[in-house]
Amino acid sequence: MPRNLDLTAVRAFVAVADAGGVTRAAGLLNLTQSAVSMQIKRLEESLGRTLFLRAARKLALSPEGEQLISYGRRMLALNDEVLDRFSSTACEGEIRLGVPHDVVYPAIPGILRRMAQCYPRVRVNLVSSFTLVMKEDFARGLFDVILTTEEAPQAGAEVLSARPLVWVGAPGGAAWQRRPLRLGFKDTCIFRPRAQSALDATGIAWEMATGGESEQAVEATVAADLAVSVRMVGSIPDTFEVISGENMLPPVGDMKLALYRTNRRRDEATDLLMAELRMAYGS
Repeated sequence: MPRNLDLTAVRAFVAVADAGGVTRAAGLLNLTQSAVSMQIKRLEESLGRTLFLRAARKLALSPEGEQLISYGRRMLALNDEVLDRFSSTACEGEIRLGVPHDVVYPAIPGILRRMAQCYPRVRVNLVSSFTLVMKEDFARGLFDVILTTEEAPQAGAEVLSARPLVWVGAPGGAAWQRRPLRLGFKDTCIFRPRAQSALDATGIAWEMATGGESEQAVEATVAADLAVSVRMVGSIPDTFEVISGENMLPPVGDMKLALYRTNRRRDEATDLLMAELRMAYGS
């Protein structure tokens, strides 16, 4: 049967080694000298080794004690980290995160998974919506953190990057060559007016192939080569292909990715979420 070291005895051993004696270690541990001495004796007996050399009224680590001290410190550090992580009430509850539909993939699933591993007591509740709607709800206190795609982020936003917008269609598709050009966008998609203005400026006739607020309907229509759409570089579904070549459609500029954070939650779990979002969506 495997044996387990007594961490209480290990803590006493490390305290004595660091303090240079039993008396000072007892004061640090809030124990009696006899209790500390008993812990050291118990640890030595369990290991079958002498951990301290007692000479000239001073304690010095034996060769075996010198080997154990680094292990002991690491064991105690890991023990304290685990207890702090699972006992802390500062990292509990809910973080309400808002992310636009078209930038959820591929980064957000991995971020949510790592958050759950690091802070199992924290629930990150993801809402996927439109930037304009999320900003209104953020102002009303319904979100803790939102990631937005917008042309001009407001004061207080942390701008992460500016990414190009590109035309996308079905892989190997020809919908982009047809006129009028059929477009696939949700009614409130922030990219839609940018695309329409770019086409108007170059005299390309267009018509809408989709309506309403169904992202699935848009993706199905574009993937079937019945329309084209616009997406941000780095957030293009596998079912789409960037339209390129000599007869490319007119450029539609870029869009900024920005972070907004409320003052309601100021803890290390929210700090980690912010750091993950910066890494995934930063320049």
